[in-house]
Amino acid sequence: MTLLPTTHVSFPAGAVTGESPVLAVHPLADGRYAVVTGATPFHPLDHTWPDQPADLGSLTVAGVGYPVVDCVTGAVGPADPTVLVGADIPVRRGDEEWSWLVLHVLAAAPADDVVGQVAELRVDAERRGLLSASHSGCHLLALALNAALAPRWRKDPGRADAFGNPDFDSLAMASSVMDTEASTDVYRLGKSLRKKGFTVEATEDFPALADALPALTDAVNTQLAAWVAADAPVRIEVPGPELTARRQWHCELPAGPAEIACGGTHLHRLGELAELRTELLLTADGSELTAVTRPKRA
Repeated sequence: MTLLPTTHVSFPAGAVTGESPVLAVHPLADGRYAVVTGATPFHPLDHTWPDQPADLGSLTVAGVGYPVVDCVTGAVGPADPTVLVGADIPVRRGDEEWSWLVLHVLAAAPADDVVGQVAELRVDAERRGLLSASHSGCHLLALALNAALAPRWRKDPGRADAFGNPDFDSLAMASSVMDTEASTDVYRLGKSLRKKGFTVEATEDFPALADALPALTDAVNTQLAAWVAADAPVRIEVPGPELTARRQWHCELPAGPAEIACGGTHLHRLGELAELRTELLLTADGSELTAVTRPKRA
């Protein structure tokens, strides 16, 4: 059996349009249809870490337009031509024996003769821009929060961010979700984090986390405002065009370059934002901290 080639993607560079031949059309279990092209600007939902929602838009073949109502990651193995989606994929993302595909989901079947024809692919650019702003804001929040919480570590947890601060964001992360208005990051403050050295309770050096929350929020927002004002450039570093290539978010902040592993889409410069602010919320029992970070586009 000849596998379809792994899809090449152009969204890391910010592309929202492209042209590519249609390689296959697959019916999905929910009655919709997935169109596979050789290359695409569409960002699909990542089934392993579904933080950024899928791009929406349109696909046009031979002058006929089809709304792309969803975009997901699919995979095809060497022993079976069935396209598997999301949680049904039984291997680790990037397994070299499998083909990894961007599936442009249509509500109804396209024309019978679309395979082999060139498709014009067009992403909803306004929606993409909003999602990119939320995703860039999410990474900046992580770095600012790490810095603000650094004094609360009584020992080195063994993981630091780009600026040498204990990486609270990755060590405590329970979930991260972004939409067109904000990113919402939930951090678990359980026994595991405390054993690594994080302090929630009051000490001689600082108040309990619940009491410190207003000052922490101010410190984070002050840092975010300074970074936005610096208009730092942002780019995605990627070793190749394949969907499965490992990508890094890179931002040239005033204190130095910052990198975070990321498969999503982003702004090109922080000056595309007029404002970036977060709200920190702690559950009554102190077991979870939530950061809701809202970008305002310039």
